[in-house]
Amino acid sequence: MDYKDLPKILHSKYIPTSEFFSQIIDSLQDYSIFTLDTELKINSWSSGSTNIFGYETEEVIGKNFDIIFTDEDLKNEIPKKEIDIALKEGRSTDNRWHVTKDKKLFYANGLVFPLIGIDGEMLGYVKILRDLTEIKRAEDAAKIYMKELEELNTHKESVLAILSHDLRSPLAGIIGTAEFLKLNFRDMEDNDRQEMLNLLHESSKKELNMLDYLVEWARIKYASDVFSPSKIELMEHVEKVFDTLKDTAAINTINLHHEIEENVSVFADSKMVLSIIQNIVSNAIKHTQKGGEITVSAKKQDNKLTIQIKDTGMGMSKEIQEKLFTPQLKTLTEAREENKGAGIGLLLVKGFLEKNDGEIWVESVVGQGSSFYFTLPISKPLNEIKESN
Repeated sequence: MDYKDLPKILHSKYIPTSEFFSQIIDSLQDYSIFTLDTELKINSWSSGSTNIFGYETEEVIGKNFDIIFTDEDLKNEIPKKEIDIALKEGRSTDNRWHVTKDKKLFYANGLVFPLIGIDGEMLGYVKILRDLTEIKRAEDAAKIYMKELEELNTHKESVLAILSHDLRSPLAGIIGTAEFLKLNFRDMEDNDRQEMLNLLHESSKKELNMLDYLVEWARIKYASDVFSPSKIELMEHVEKVFDTLKDTAAINTINLHHEIEENVSVFADSKMVLSIIQNIVSNAIKHTQKGGEITVSAKKQDNKLTIQIKDTGMGMSKEIQEKLFTPQLKTLTEAREENKGAGIGLLLVKGFLEKNDGEIWVESVVGQGSSFYFTLPISKPLNEIKESN
């Protein structure tokens, strides 16, 4: 054997062919592996890429690789930044959301590195992606779980404080009044008896109202089985609330109207949405002078609907706004005395919105009125964490 021919013999016997490597790459169905030319056009596409992104090979060859990035990442020039880092450091890694052919999002770990030829010439780039959506959801679930545990501790302490102060103290007054009536009923004037009975009746109603709020508040924190989100029509829910509160508003000649169009929907729990709208509108009625106006409107932003409930009432100071959605014993006590549970009602609203992947905030000017804004998802959230997780 001529030793000069040895390299060729070894190469033919032991060095795998390009077809061999191609088969290995195509067998990796959980990975997207594709290459780009120097102009960042896709020039090879693995079967794993088709499995993950939904594009067939002929659909993407010659296309710029930015088609796999979200609109937000394109706006922030993420594709260019990836390439720049890969050229500078030899590779670029990231974890981010990507978009498939049918516009679905998935979370992936990505790697880009330059493809260099034998003579050192730049041939293009290799992009490798691994779908980590389920892992991402599990991590998010763990974070949400830890956050909820912290909130449960805070809420537990708040509920105990309210039970000991806002319920126990007035109940002691009710018992004291009842004992006085029991001992002195026959010796009292009719007017005095009637006045004390009226006081007992009103105090008992307030206690029941407070207890109802607390039960509902605890329900959203502990009773996960009652949470049932679905696609619901917003206009129907607003009109139901208006129908319930129209008599209360009419007494003070307050005009209730909405600017919600038909077929505007959100993905949320129907009963919770009714409670959210009713609590905010009811509070607006209490704080709006006669002849005032309350308007409900909505605006779409990305995959969220922002609902505004605006009143022409007395407004709030910055100090009150900052404490509005935070459990505070003094605030809740004053709210109970002046607004029959409005303070707890807003905490209930905040809890319902968090449960439905929404948020709430307020803008207000003293003497000019307030606008409560809250968001709800338009469709089922991609990163929705099921209770089983």
